Amino acid sequence: MRLKGLIVCVVKENKIKMSKSPIISSGFSRRKFLQYSSLAAGTSILAACTGGGSGGGDSADLGENPIKVGVLYSTTGTIAIVEKSLQDATFLAIDQINNGTGPWEANGAGISGRKIQSVVVNPNSDWDLYNQMAKRLIDEDQVVCVLGCYTSASRKSVLPVFEEKDSILYYPVYYEGNECSSNVFYTGAAPNQQITDSIPYSFENFGPKGFFIGSDYIYPKESNRIAIAELEKAGGQAVGDEYAALGTTEFITIINKIKAASPDFVLSNLVGDSIPAFYRQFKDAGLNAEDLPIMAYPTTEEEIQAMGPEYSAGHYTSFNYFQSVETPENEAFVSQFKEMFGDDRVTNGVMEAAYIQTFFMAQAMKDILEAGDEITTETLREATRGQEFNAPQGRVKVDPDNYHAYLYSRIGKWKEDGQAEIVFATDAAVKPIPWSQALYKGRMCVHPVPDDRSDPTKETGKELVPEFL
Repeated sequence: MRLKGLIVCVVKENKIKMSKSPIISSGFSRRKFLQYSSLAAGTSILAACTGGGSGGGDSADLGENPIKVGVLYSTTGTIAIVEKSLQDATFLAIDQINNGTGPWEANGAGISGRKIQSVVVNPNSDWDLYNQMAKRLIDEDQVVCVLGCYTSASRKSVLPVFEEKDSILYYPVYYEGNECSSNVFYTGAAPNQQITDSIPYSFENFGPKGFFIGSDYIYPKESNRIAIAELEKAGGQAVGDEYAALGTTEFITIINKIKAASPDFVLSNLVGDSIPAFYRQFKDAGLNAEDLPIMAYPTTEEEIQAMGPEYSAGHYTSFNYFQSVETPENEAFVSQFKEMFGDDRVTNGVMEAAYIQTFFMAQAMKDILEAGDEITTETLREATRGQEFNAPQGRVKVDPDNYHAYLYSRIGKWKEDGQAEIVFATDAAVKPIPWSQALYKGRMCVHPVPDDRSDPTKETGKELVPEFL
């Protein structure tokens, strides 16, 4: 069933509530809405109806032959605290592309005259629903590609779908690496763009003993495994390694274990609603940043706004982007985002990656159309590799070999106002290395040109040296 209009449909207490997104399209059929609502209620899906939305106006404004693109983020459930911000950043980018504003101004409205038609679904933080909705976007809605997913669990859930159907997912989130697919462009940090700098920084500035915590699924466990290997490589040691079920908001037991282990720092890979709960209970238990700093990966401005900045002040996050980055592009990005979604909103690293990847996609589509070709998986894959963009964080690029992005590495120390003082930054974007060199020395991936979807994994036997854009 295909629906028109960018509408958020929430099933709550067996009642259907319908609320408009900041960007909305008309042409929505009430009959189809009621049909979909019944399906949603029957399957416990708290869902966003698929959109005929442009990301920037009524469906009538899309003109002829719009380009259909899937948007796959959860706006309900335990991960919604951050995934909603990724969806909003995607909407901002699509709006700018369709209307020829922001970074797209020089290109005029649309992509070679064609506008993006966003087809929006909400998997409700349910990994199985990501899989089902990915199939639906490709098979029923016939999108040319999908922008979406946050957790590695959701990416792993949809990966077989994109590979089996040979479609493309643009995935905007830092992750544990150890993957290189012909059907995914990874625009968040690889391990060497986040973990590799943060562990030596923690070792040198806090001490050799780290206590590692995370949510109980693949990304936190694998990232902590890499971080522990990096710490041991530096001469330090892990004095604890604990995991909590996704959505956990009770951390007294783990905090007591942290106290008993007497670490020099805590490395947190908690995600979603667990982040505000942990930081609040950490402080309430008498622990503070001066004596026991937290170095985190998933903690961004979004979660800090939710918890209250007094709970994060003095702690750290390793990320490619912070709202406090000083570039003309970031000043414009923050201003444009707040203008669309409200002055009380903050920007963060994962949403910036979602914003970036939408422009990578649009630039690739523009190159295809200007060459007189059709937008297909094959043409989009080849056109995306090597794309560059003046992002809010600085100049970035899609690595043409491994489909990950050159990104800056930064570490921020959180202040009382909820913004980050950047205490470490690379001078340029760092080449992505998908495989952790602490665990898989010399392993890399190189997709052939053109990509025949063969295994791109290569073994060099030598540790790979970081390169810069």
